[in-house]
Amino acid sequence: MAGCAQSPSSPASSAPAPTSSAGGSAPDGADVEVAWLDGGRSFAVVTWGSSTCVPQTESTTASGQELTVTLLDPEEKACTKDLVPRASLSVIPEGVDVTQDVDVTVVNGDLTGDADLDALPAAPSGPTDMQPSAGWFDDQGIVLLTWGSSSCPPVVSGVEQNDGGATVTFAEEDRVCTMDMAPRVTVVGVQEPADDDAPFTLTLSGGNLTGTVEVMR
Repeated sequence: MAGCAQSPSSPASSAPAPTSSAGGSAPDGADVEVAWLDGGRSFAVVTWGSSTCVPQTESTTASGQELTVTLLDPEEKACTKDLVPRASLSVIPEGVDVTQDVDVTVVNGDLTGDADLDALPAAPSGPTDMQPSAGWFDDQGIVLLTWGSSSCPPVVSGVEQNDGGATVTFAEEDRVCTMDMAPRVTVVGVQEPADDDAPFTLTLSGGNLTGTVEVMR
């Protein structure tokens, strides 16, 4: 599914910066959004800020069905002054029942925000198969999880929406990549259909990514 990848590594806690195709607008009265990924094994935390300074997930802890995610901003780094949705990956801790609603509190420095993950129809079985997955974080944006070299995250070059889904095209870039296998999260800007219960499928093309992914809700 991804080029320059060889041996698996532990899931990364940081996300690559979204491209200009990133979607969604900062919601009124809220600072964070969340989206299921990987069948419920993990989820993305979406914050708004500089595209070049994506927060890293320092820790994810659970108390029953309540999660606390602590994010850290990059240290001593000059940041662009744009305002875009950025995704940070978190793994669901053991003991959390994903077939029930999950409350999420996100702490990022002086910022504290709340969001929730709706109950899934079924819990995931076994470890990840390292296949792409995706989830809605609001009605204008999806987070896509792919696996491959941590130093060569996917770069979206175009998004074409159609009935029941969208085709996401990734840039073909000649880069030297590390030989690890890590999760990479990318924000994709699309419009949720009027029937929010209808299936929505992403078709991936280019950048060593091919296939289709049904978006989780």
